[in-house]
Amino acid sequence: MPFCLSLPNYRISPLLRHAPPIRCQSARVIIAGESNMAANSLRVAAAQMTSINDLAANFATCSRLVKEAAAAGAKLICFPESFSFIGAKDGDSIKIAQPLDGPILQQYCSLARESGIWLSLGGFQEKGSDDEHLFNTHVVVDDAGNIRSTYSKIYLFDVDIPGGRAYNEGSFTEPGKNVVATDSPVGRLGLTVCYDLRFPELYQQLRFQHEAQVLLVPAAFTKVTGLAHWEILLRARAIETQCYVIAAAQAGQHNDKRESHGETLIIDPWGTVVGRLPDRMSTGIAIADIDLSLIDSVREKMPIAKHRKPVEFWKSASL
Repeated sequence: MPFCLSLPNYRISPLLRHAPPIRCQSARVIIAGESNMAANSLRVAAAQMTSINDLAANFATCSRLVKEAAAAGAKLICFPESFSFIGAKDGDSIKIAQPLDGPILQQYCSLARESGIWLSLGGFQEKGSDDEHLFNTHVVVDDAGNIRSTYSKIYLFDVDIPGGRAYNEGSFTEPGKNVVATDSPVGRLGLTVCYDLRFPELYQQLRFQHEAQVLLVPAAFTKVTGLAHWEILLRARAIETQCYVIAAAQAGQHNDKRESHGETLIIDPWGTVVGRLPDRMSTGIAIADIDLSLIDSVREKMPIAKHRKPVEFWKSASL
């Protein structure tokens, strides 16, 4: 699907009729499983899975998907929130929570090193400041197995879903306090987790204060909210920040109480979906190529960074 600026059907000024045309740049769509490697591309993978209350089984699934991504030439694979564990009952996550240097996460660090690929591990149950709490932590691991950056989820999911169940993440999770971006082989990454997606101010900070180029949104959206809001929110975040968005999702029935929406997506800075699984609920990887020049092109043609108002404007404006 081409990138170009479409104008409404307004009358065009005679001064503009002979202006040089805006050149369109193609945004390549790559279907999951395609193996042809574009020259000089920055290939990424987004994983989809159905995590359960079995650490070993989840690691086996992640290992298989990492190998598939590495074989496809991806430099980074992104996993969904709670990739390593989803409990069957309240309190299970607290029981298995570990520090970042514990054996659970170190197993994934070894996997990154052995496979020669960066990992985005969104929503790891990191041990909190006491035995009753944890951090929902997004961890980025490089291809040498080193932890490059961590972000603790700021916005916690304390919501009573209409027609669904009530969630109270804040009862056992400590909120993060820092906005985090980090450099990688596929561009500067902005780290978020799931429910953060509903708060555009975080993504504005990542783009305009932390210079993010690729926004990571590992998630376990519920079936109800996912069907209603998932894709439109992701595309909105991509469009308003002019960044790529990689959204790795949990999918399907985890236990008798919890079901996730699925629909792992990779979206370009024009808001076009450039990577998705053929089946919204399947386990697998979506593949796409990150084109950093497309980011520059979109930002040049639609210069919202120049048009933004400073915070002081809104404080003094008469609204």
